[in-house]
Amino acid sequence: MKQLIIHCAPELTQAALLEEGRLVEYDSQYPLDSQRAGSIYMGRIVNVLPGMQAAFVDIGLAKNAFLYIDDLLPVHLDKQPKIKPSITELAEVGQLLMVQVSKDPQGTKGARVTTHVSIPGRWIVYMPGADYIAISRKIDLEAERQRLKQLAEGNLLPGEGVILRTGSLGQSEEAIRDDLQNLRELWQMIQSKALGAEAPAQLYQDLDLLPRLARDVITSEVNEVWLNDSKVFEEMRQLLRKQHPSWRGRIAFYDRKTPLFDHFGVTEELNVSFRRKIWLPSGGYLIIDQTEALTVIDVNTGRYTGSINLEQTVTDINREAASEIPRLLRLRNIRGIIIVDFIDMISEVNRAAVMENITQAVRKDRSKTIIVGWTKLGLLEMTRKRK
Repeated sequence: MKQLIIHCAPELTQAALLEEGRLVEYDSQYPLDSQRAGSIYMGRIVNVLPGMQAAFVDIGLAKNAFLYIDDLLPVHLDKQPKIKPSITELAEVGQLLMVQVSKDPQGTKGARVTTHVSIPGRWIVYMPGADYIAISRKIDLEAERQRLKQLAEGNLLPGEGVILRTGSLGQSEEAIRDDLQNLRELWQMIQSKALGAEAPAQLYQDLDLLPRLARDVITSEVNEVWLNDSKVFEEMRQLLRKQHPSWRGRIAFYDRKTPLFDHFGVTEELNVSFRRKIWLPSGGYLIIDQTEALTVIDVNTGRYTGSINLEQTVTDINREAASEIPRLLRLRNIRGIIIVDFIDMISEVNRAAVMENITQAVRKDRSKTIIVGWTKLGLLEMTRKRK
């Protein structure tokens, strides 16, 4: 059972995704929130740093954006030079450049930008200059992967690239072709706007929260959508009627006195799930510490003492933590390098069981998560794709 709960207020719109009553994803947007990953700008290079192989680009935000050389080189690996050139051969101060925000500003750091434009649609991600086809790893049927690949090959223009999203599974050629054409026309509009733009200027802003939810979150697996604002309810109903004709009857208006998030237990879960110390149902707990470089999660036995032996007690806590950590990563939108310090186990069988638990749990995540494996110090290393 999946439910999407959308709470609308004049100062803030919030969205919560529940799976079997548990909060797994959360997003929010302020009315004037316009700085987000995915937006495209015409920028001007203001500084080139050969020692860092990077440049700083003025895109009109409070801090200049950071552009690394890999985001200037061709995205297709076969087209990249064997020896990486100096950044000074590709960029110079005053140069105008169309860039896309790949990572939002954080702390003292400005946004990270790239020249590798990608625009997500309903079924695909359109990459106008990528010249390759990729298919979601979650589509594991080889026959379907071949069908989607052939479909894409038959509809792409020279130089274009696409990623077939998980939602493209089973979709018709017409649906995917229409999605591709809509994104192609959007890209042409962005290019036209860029011709007369004076840097810094915003050329494209990723969709607001509600259309993004309709595009990315609301799938056939979502059973219900609840909203507490009559105007937004009607807008969402019209939006879903176009994108998902079968959705009639699954979107509901909430008009009770109890606040919407309180009714579904979202407020309480938010208060608990964003703390540094997270208690597990068994009595164990997690400590989550985030830095600019990585996130470290420490697993502890806490009040759980077990009933058989120490190894079994430790394994029980670790397996419970392994199932819970991916949910917290999704909910808190933690990305980048993640190190998990599980309690030491002696048995390789038990270590494998913990690995299996966390591997199964990350499959529910829409963001690409890679379990790298155990380090020599017995820590589990993983990465979650940055926006």
